[in-house]
Amino acid sequence: MTDTPLIRPGEVAGWPKLVLRYPTDPSCIAALLPPGLEPWGDPVVQIGVYCVPVQGRPEYGISTKVPARYDGTDGWYSLGIGIDQESAIFISRETNGQPKFPCSVTFFRLGDRVEAAAEHQGTTFLTFAGAVTGTLVPDGEERAEHEWWIKVSRAVGGGPGYDYPPHVVEVRTAGVLTHAEVLDGQPVFAPSAWDPYTELLPMTGPATAELVTTRHTARAISVAGPLDPDAFAPYADTIGGSRWPGERGAPPVPTRGFVA
Repeated sequence: MTDTPLIRPGEVAGWPKLVLRYPTDPSCIAALLPPGLEPWGDPVVQIGVYCVPVQGRPEYGISTKVPARYDGTDGWYSLGIGIDQESAIFISRETNGQPKFPCSVTFFRLGDRVEAAAEHQGTTFLTFAGAVTGTLVPDGEERAEHEWWIKVSRAVGGGPGYDYPPHVVEVRTAGVLTHAEVLDGQPVFAPSAWDPYTELLPMTGPATAELVTTRHTARAISVAGPLDPDAFAPYADTIGGSRWPGERGAPPVPTRGFVA
């Protein structure tokens, strides 16, 4: 007997995740972090493209994170999670501050070729095509990771202040890497006002790409602590449900002229 769940051919549960990492300007990461969070480690952007079962059907998604430390703990600040299931977008933001927004995601493997794409507001802002070039040998060790979301509700009527002031939400996950493959390929970003990677997190060097499978052993979501409400005010307005800086839910006026 084994405690590893049976994954039948074609079943969504157990799909690997495409993990892309690329270097960027450290000042760009610092500019996106609200006061109370600070950069740590290498200035990298981590993008995960995935398909997992949610509400009884497959959910395709794309997540974007940058390294950030809160209250002495190293983790990842989530800038956005684009998904194709509307049912999970608003409830996730309301309850936990998860920065979800509607996004059409393509992700598949055919033989040794892996392809992915993400489209939002009429622009396919990310494409990836790569081939498997090798396999990594997992060490079998359990590892924990911390991810930071922001839960906040501004005052009714648009006046100053908050109905619920900004708090950092900690997502602690633990798991064991069971399989990983190295891919030869580079993500390509298209300029988009709604997903401003090329403007706010430009690539400064080549990316790495891996296809990883993890056996998750724990996940906990909790309030980690408050942020200074006055210092957070410039970061409160975002593009849609993401944490990209915006203006009344749309891209800032100077860049809104982009064809998106």
